[in-house]
Amino acid sequence: MAGQGGRTVRDLRRESRSAVLQRLYFDGPMSRHALGPATGLSSGSVSNVAAELLADGLVEEAGSVGSDAGRPRRLLRIRPDSGRLIGVDVGETRVRVELFDLGLRELARTERPLGPHGYDVDAVVGHVHEGIAEVLTTARLSPADLLGVGIGVPGIIEVTGQDGAVVHGQTIGWDAVPLERMLRRTGQLPADVPYFIDNGAKTLGQAEMWFGAGRGARNAVVVLFGSGVGACVVTEEAAQGRAVEWGHLTVRVGGRRCRCGALGCLEAYAGAEALVARWREAGGQPTETDEEKALTELLAAARPFDDRKPDPVAKAVLTETAEYLGAGLSDLINLFQPERVLIGGWAGLQLGGTFLDEVRAHALAHALRFPSNRVGIELGHLGPDAVTVGAAVLPLAAFFTRGGRRLPMANSMPSPTWQAALDGRLA
Repeated sequence: MAGQGGRTVRDLRRESRSAVLQRLYFDGPMSRHALGPATGLSSGSVSNVAAELLADGLVEEAGSVGSDAGRPRRLLRIRPDSGRLIGVDVGETRVRVELFDLGLRELARTERPLGPHGYDVDAVVGHVHEGIAEVLTTARLSPADLLGVGIGVPGIIEVTGQDGAVVHGQTIGWDAVPLERMLRRTGQLPADVPYFIDNGAKTLGQAEMWFGAGRGARNAVVVLFGSGVGACVVTEEAAQGRAVEWGHLTVRVGGRRCRCGALGCLEAYAGAEALVARWREAGGQPTETDEEKALTELLAAARPFDDRKPDPVAKAVLTETAEYLGAGLSDLINLFQPERVLIGGWAGLQLGGTFLDEVRAHALAHALRFPSNRVGIELGHLGPDAVTVGAAVLPLAAFFTRGGRRLPMANSMPSPTWQAALDGRLA
């Protein structure tokens, strides 16, 4: 039976369930009385939906609150144990896998170093499979308990009808890699447990906007600063965010060769890999071969915490990097005029304490006066786990958009894109 605007009664019911779940997730516990104006639903609809969600085990009662009439109102909240989600960060030095409950409380985690095989696709797929199996075993859960697996990866994501998510990761040597099909072919997960694969900067951005430093902002740019650099732009027109290949903005014509193959990219100057390489080329002598440890060594040389004098070579490289990053941020500020610019990623967080003031000064000096006067530039709040949290948001958002129902098995392959799932984005 068709309802309003051609929608069926089933569509309307799903949308009502979704609205209630969303409000309880972000604003709960709430009474049925408060849910009416918060969702725009009638009191009768709220009561019916609440009864369904209680019966399904997705919602539980959580005490009561007084009312003007003197009769207490029962509060409702999401049951955290009513669903399990996995977030995966295919990072630059390791694959991190985390298991969460519906409230995004971490239940288990594991990491797999990329090792000598680097971004070899089969090796990465193996790390993901092993990580999923390990966290499920640690938490004593089966794959059937999962609502979905979200994965953040470097590169551009294309969704096809035949292969699902395909990754175009030029900087890591992935040319149209059918990652979703490769993950599916082992049959590790039941067919009704979907994979959601998206750009890692985008999952970082979504996590910061929902749970971190971006909360309350209508528009923002979230920057991932690691071995390379990337960004997610969130606007009112693109509330779910979109990844931009900011690291491959040309900042110096005929400059250093980037790992993408082009010359003069921002990433060739401002990414952590390039930063350490430039220090070595300028005469620095890092003793660490691990990139994260080498960056720590560079920072300690440039800004020692004891009575030693700063190493002039390390200091000069760090100062120049701040200029490049600041100039790159000014382009984002001028183009998108965000309320906030948030810097995350392992390298951004590592350098942020003393480095951020310099980056901010260069960014505001290069940006146009009007947008620069309105923007705040700060570090993200979610730490190094932000990408895995954001990846877990992908199946969470889709679950809420479906009104808290699992995917039917016939529709589980290929997985829906998370942009489609977020068409009814949480307000």
